[in-house]
Amino acid sequence: MKAYDGDVNVADVKRLAAECGFDLAGVARAVPLPSHADRYLNWVDRGLAGAMGYLTDRRAAVRTDPKLLLAEARSVISVGKLYSGPESYSTDCADPEKGWISRYAWGEDYHDVVRRGLEKLVDRLGSGYKCKICVDTAPLLERSYAREAGLGWIGKNTCLINQELGSWFFLGEILTSLDIEPDSPPPDRCGTCTRCIDACPTQAIAPSGYELDARRCISYFTIELRGSVPIEMREGIGRHVFGCDICQDVCPWNREAPVARDPAFAPRHFAPPLEELAALSEAEFRDAFRDSPVLRAKYAGFLRNVAIAMGNSRREKFLEPLRELAQFPDETVAESARWAMKRIVGSGLV
Repeated sequence: MKAYDGDVNVADVKRLAAECGFDLAGVARAVPLPSHADRYLNWVDRGLAGAMGYLTDRRAAVRTDPKLLLAEARSVISVGKLYSGPESYSTDCADPEKGWISRYAWGEDYHDVVRRGLEKLVDRLGSGYKCKICVDTAPLLERSYAREAGLGWIGKNTCLINQELGSWFFLGEILTSLDIEPDSPPPDRCGTCTRCIDACPTQAIAPSGYELDARRCISYFTIELRGSVPIEMREGIGRHVFGCDICQDVCPWNREAPVARDPAFAPRHFAPPLEELAALSEAEFRDAFRDSPVLRAKYAGFLRNVAIAMGNSRREKFLEPLRELAQFPDETVAESARWAMKRIVGSGLV
């Protein structure tokens, strides 16, 4: 229980959130959003979540109402925290010997960083109310409530986009029993632009935008999927070994986006050499990506991704490390390495 000595308004929330390290903040009503919930449940029913069971199990229904997470909730405080740095985009990384790790995973795990900030914000708000902190893993339609709180619009690439800050920011929420006057959502400013749709190598974004088929998404293949990546999708993955940034790289609203201020997101893993990644032992993998979201891929999944990236690089020098991976005990890794070797040998470049 927290005790707040007086009324709190949205201006207080934004000021305190900024003091706690957030770049965006707003407030929405803690009420169901039927159109968003129906769209989500329809997306789940059509199987577009792929094998991500945490999106399709009994928790799917919980996402329809924030009061199922906190019965006393009256407001949803949404915050955004920038994470992008000044480094080049994946679409500019032409070195065929380097892999790509999504920008969001370059530094410390955002779950920990955002939660620390939200805990500070809860303390700053005082006491006498109930609250629940949510950082990505809670069953909440966070983009929808962030939109209602005025943080941005949900773009054609399904990312939340802010007119001034672009889309390179993490979201977090505080469900609270405080009754705070809400913000209002901004207009959709994607217009006729289709750059994200056109740029996606695996055509994961619906032709009309605003919907993602996870079963075709590079981030899904390299982070969420366990087991083999469908052969027909491997070429489109390119040299991505964890996540994908392409639909944000090409977004015009990110052209002048500011960079993160928090040193926690300073890059530790910017475009690493594929040969070095392939040589990592499991202990070295865990040490190299300690406190990083990259661990979510698991060791075998990461080596599978590296093998596919090597195959797509078409570099003869990768044949030897791929021969090593072809002997890996996990058949998913071994088969991916064999595929990669055939791709290199069959390219006519060796």
